[in-house]
Amino acid sequence: MNKKASIKLGNRLVGDGHPVFIMAEIGINHNGSLDVAKKLIAGAHRAGCDAVKFQKRTPEICVPADQWYIERDTPWGRMTYIDYRHRVEFNRDQYAEIDAYCRELGIIWTASCWDEPAVEFLAQFDVPFYKAASASLTDLNLLRTKQATGKPLMISTGMSSMEQIQSALEVLDRGQLLIAHSTSTYPCPVDQLNLRMIQTLKDLFPECPIGYSGHESGLATTFAAVALGATFIERHITLDRAMWGSDQAASVELDGMGRLVSKIRDIEAALGDGIKRVYAEEQKAAKKLRRVTDGASQVVQAASAEHGNNGHTSSNGHRIRA
Repeated sequence: MNKKASIKLGNRLVGDGHPVFIMAEIGINHNGSLDVAKKLIAGAHRAGCDAVKFQKRTPEICVPADQWYIERDTPWGRMTYIDYRHRVEFNRDQYAEIDAYCRELGIIWTASCWDEPAVEFLAQFDVPFYKAASASLTDLNLLRTKQATGKPLMISTGMSSMEQIQSALEVLDRGQLLIAHSTSTYPCPVDQLNLRMIQTLKDLFPECPIGYSGHESGLATTFAAVALGATFIERHITLDRAMWGSDQAASVELDGMGRLVSKIRDIEAALGDGIKRVYAEEQKAAKKLRRVTDGASQVVQAASAEHGNNGHTSSNGHRIRA
């Protein structure tokens, strides 16, 4: 029998048998505002989340050169795409403030690094783990760079085939790896969530904690992911789903995140451990409701007056007529 996989993220063990690790994905929903970022961190902390996550890119590396000077409308006016990408990136001083604020609140933070310089940038803050976005699953050098930090790595598997997932795992240390099932559609239709993949991944990679990164609208399907065995959950968080930004509509507002965490904790308590028990409250009910016999005579189930007696057989073998 395989030992249950668990990995320590900060002060939390993540894996089967441990409370679900809940991460609020801030991403770039802060729209370049440190004030908005802090409100999202505080909201995630109030909701009971274990961690918040940002995204870190080096725009000149991540944005294809032929898209740099394409202009687009933004809340800050019309600007080139490369300027926009810089506009929503936090610098070292801003991340230092985020780091200090998270430490003050007692909530873990990390980021999805989209390139190697971004990994090096994040290393100065000694984050407890790294995340790889679904788009980075086939960037094997980037995955190796993240694991070379010696910190655990969480990967998402959206937009990827099983062959691509297997290829990534061949170059990674599975003892320091967490795998999130995901579908990279924003927002994701429910018929594309394919939540049974959670169990498929658990069967294929029992040495890795398996979780779920969701981009759907609503909360019910994320509850289903927990019931199906997800050991960690990632959902985008926002102040307002109507805010400007590509990820806002697939995000959860602060009140909703509070409900998400609360109901996940209820689901954990309800799932139990699968060992049959008779609880004290049941024993009290049994004393009132169960018939007690000496075990020698046949117990007669009399027809109730409400439903009538339709010709059942009595204990002496005679027919009882209605």
